[in-house]
Amino acid sequence: MTVKVALTIAGSDSGGGAGIQADLKTFQELGVFGTSALTAITAQNTQGVHGVYPVPVEGVVAQVRAVLDDFEVKACKTGMLFSTEIIMAIASLLEEYPPIPLVIDPVMIAKGGQSLLLQEAVQAMKENLIPIATIITPNIPEAEVLTGMKIVTDEDIQEAAQIIIELGARAVIMKGGHRNDVLEAKDYYADCEGQSFTMTTPWVQTKDTHGTGCTFAAALTGFIAKGYSLSDAVAEAKQFIQAAIEDSLRIGSGHGPTNHWAYNRLKKEMH
Repeated sequence: MTVKVALTIAGSDSGGGAGIQADLKTFQELGVFGTSALTAITAQNTQGVHGVYPVPVEGVVAQVRAVLDDFEVKACKTGMLFSTEIIMAIASLLEEYPPIPLVIDPVMIAKGGQSLLLQEAVQAMKENLIPIATIITPNIPEAEVLTGMKIVTDEDIQEAAQIIIELGARAVIMKGGHRNDVLEAKDYYADCEGQSFTMTTPWVQTKDTHGTGCTFAAALTGFIAKGYSLSDAVAEAKQFIQAAIEDSLRIGSGHGPTNHWAYNRLKKEMH
């Protein structure tokens, strides 16, 4: 059995529920070997982000280069990239290597409302990173920033998805978790070849949703690394995050983390 390797380029979460920590836990659960490059260190827990300490750009580049020079990376994801300089450096570095499937989680705002991406960096993401993306995984607030439109209805979601694909991404999964006008969690997938579908799961009443975006994107990256087609990887990642939300850990006093081992436990129970 050949071990598949995935790379995450993201920020660290000292609370362990999001960022690099969530990504590596997710890769491990999927039997994928996780490598990482830290873009920033955050002082963070379930109550919020208490400090952000960016890694110098050359430090980020050196980490990514060290991984790509040594490992055969089957899929890569980006999470919190923080600044224009880091985004541009990562985009140009990735273009030096043979193409690797790239999952972009356009992390902009933490659960508590703190900004995790400098405002001017949004343009850099649109111009430099999204054009080389295999798939981008925005939630509704992030999609509103990327498209400049208000997103309320299903039609808005579909229109926003097309705008993002026109920015150059091969595919987009519009996550519906921020909607409060629906009774189900609806995610909309669309790609540049015209395929589209909606995935619907029961809404879970919980405050423990810290790191859901990171975890979903990491699961998607893990499944792509294992050789799943894009649409199958999206569908399986949706199952992974649904299990992680439903089987809450109930730790921390704020927005608690999701349960990264719930998916595998569910699979074992089903067999």
